[in-house]
Amino acid sequence: MEPPPRDDAAFSASFRCFAGCEGSFPLTRPIYRCPTCDGLLEVRHDTAALRTRSAATWRKLFDDRYKRTVWPYGSGVWGKREWVAPEVPDDLIVSTDEGGTNLFWAERLGKEIGVSDLWVKQCGNAHSGSFKDLGMTVLVSVVRQAIAQGALKARVVACASTGDTSASLAAYGAACGLPVAVLLPRGLVSTAQLVQPLAHGATVLALDTDFDGCMTIVRELARRELVYLANSMNPLRIEGQKTVAIEIAQQFDWEVPDWVVLPSGNLGNAAALYAGFKMMVDLGLTARLPRLCVAQAENANPMYRAYVAHDETVASIKAKRSLASAIQIGSPVSAPRAMAALRAMDGVVEQASEDELADACARADRTGLYTCPHTGVALAATFKLRAQGLIRETDRVVVVSTANALKFTEFKMGYHDRTLAVESRRANAPILLPPDVEQVSEAIRRIAS
Repeated sequence: MEPPPRDDAAFSASFRCFAGCEGSFPLTRPIYRCPTCDGLLEVRHDTAALRTRSAATWRKLFDDRYKRTVWPYGSGVWGKREWVAPEVPDDLIVSTDEGGTNLFWAERLGKEIGVSDLWVKQCGNAHSGSFKDLGMTVLVSVVRQAIAQGALKARVVACASTGDTSASLAAYGAACGLPVAVLLPRGLVSTAQLVQPLAHGATVLALDTDFDGCMTIVRELARRELVYLANSMNPLRIEGQKTVAIEIAQQFDWEVPDWVVLPSGNLGNAAALYAGFKMMVDLGLTARLPRLCVAQAENANPMYRAYVAHDETVASIKAKRSLASAIQIGSPVSAPRAMAALRAMDGVVEQASEDELADACARADRTGLYTCPHTGVALAATFKLRAQGLIRETDRVVVVSTANALKFTEFKMGYHDRTLAVESRRANAPILLPPDVEQVSEAIRRIAS
């Protein structure tokens, strides 16, 4: 007979060295690298305790909580709290009801490319407009716990960002009254992304550098204990983001797709998806891992270069300017984690040129989607994998859409106004007419013909 479910207090998690060095550290400790080897950290759970509940019990628990209103379980992240950050008290959780996003059946687009089971996970349908909310709810909640326990010296939470991370951190900080500072590369963030942290009251520092330069500075600030680091080097972010994988399986009645394709710059989301899918296999909720495609912009493609060179190490590059600004990163912090995910998931890396990503967005938009440029990178990679025969017609494919396209109005208008440095083959500019019913009628007739 199965033992009764354990109380939540029986579950625990801690920081461990990703490379396997000895030692564990509480999640409330402000530590971002292994003190022994200076490598990345990961969050490791007490799997033995989690196994005291059967796979069927976990599935039912997660399904019973999904999109409900009992605090904090309606959140797609905190509804799986035992697998994420089990020791954060209810009253310290900062949540905007993140997760629970639409899994869009891209039927018409799938027919165009010859994939009968194509889906787009709309992670941009979130409070701040991107998947970053999934990780930020965990990080900010643990920061509040650390402050309550007297474990944190810094009182300002900071990040380097190309837009979405700063918006999410600012929103969650404002929700609980936590001071936030964000470092942005000047001129490389859309207006909609820039205004979000400003509106939330964050201190916005626009620096004359790229994302990698901002990241160097914020890491030094964290080393000096002036700020708590909120970038995805901090594995707390990955713990929240891994729930995308769990939610995808849940939305398919606990079946995993054949492929997951996601755009990636700093590569934390690749590691997060693997963590989620692996945890489900380890605890018996699902039977296998999907294949993974990491999609990068050709102008910022360090992981793609390593993949085609059969190199296990991702070397830093100087990223060129890309329309997919959020993944315009040449020195990805989570590269070792992502390479491990790629190996375990029989993964591939594909890239998209600026023309390809812009055209993929326009093509998808014509079928009812409304896609950000980063999702365009993932869609372009999907088209290529299908053309190569790696994705089969009968495969179930999930493309992860990372942000709401309403943040990228300049990109959309530039494409249709033909002012971007791409070939706007599907441009649809407005037709300028006088207020004359006959001319308007003729325009309508042309649509119907």
